[in-house]
Amino acid sequence: MGAGAKSSVVRVPKAGELVAASLRRRIITGELKVGDPLPNEATLMEQFGVSRPTLREAFRILESEAIITVLRGAHGGARVLAPDSSSAARYAGLLLQYQGVPLVDVYRARASLEVTAVGMLADGSRAAELDTFEALVDAGADLVDDPEAFARHDVDVHQALIDLAGNQTLAVLAGMLVHIIDAHNALFIAAHGTDDGGQPAARAAHRAYLRLLGLMRSGDVIAAQEYWRKHMDLLEQYMIGDSAATLVEVLN
Repeated sequence: MGAGAKSSVVRVPKAGELVAASLRRRIITGELKVGDPLPNEATLMEQFGVSRPTLREAFRILESEAIITVLRGAHGGARVLAPDSSSAARYAGLLLQYQGVPLVDVYRARASLEVTAVGMLADGSRAAELDTFEALVDAGADLVDDPEAFARHDVDVHQALIDLAGNQTLAVLAGMLVHIIDAHNALFIAAHGTDDGGQPAARAAHRAYLRLLGLMRSGDVIAAQEYWRKHMDLLEQYMIGDSAATLVEVLN
């Protein structure tokens, strides 16, 4: 093969991967529903024409993707789980860790997603969604004196902005960042304690939610997005400052 020529070798999937792909398709298309047991091993071995080790390799693949769970013992077997963002988040986190991504990168990615969502919520067609957001914000008024509880509430508020915008792809992407932000919040509180320093920050955050809500209800998309962008920049500075921390330090 000459220099620079591309390889034409095609990797043939292993039998276990092919079985996993077939079962995966049946799960995500709804043929197999959440909670359903998979057929027993003997049935699946006959159906796919594979050995028990090959079938169990397929099960291990699907377990690693968290779309089945395998219970051992006399009453065991494989059951279907609902796909969620946790598996995607886990793999995304590993990739970002491997690349040495700084924590600030994650905060800025979340900010970009949220500013986009704010624009969607402020377009004048989301009154019901804004009512839901207002109820969530109001629930946080009683948490401002409890930094740990408010930190959890804060994660919920930021995720709600994305979820209520109605774009499922944005919601999934944001959900992948939640566990990273939440892990950093826990470290931040552990490092700074729960002294009075946390209360002013929580109160300021609560006021920011209320201000944002007012701007979104007014239908001023540009003002709402500009305000939230500035708020997210300030949040980044408060939570990270000049730190060069990477995700390895946060997630490990």
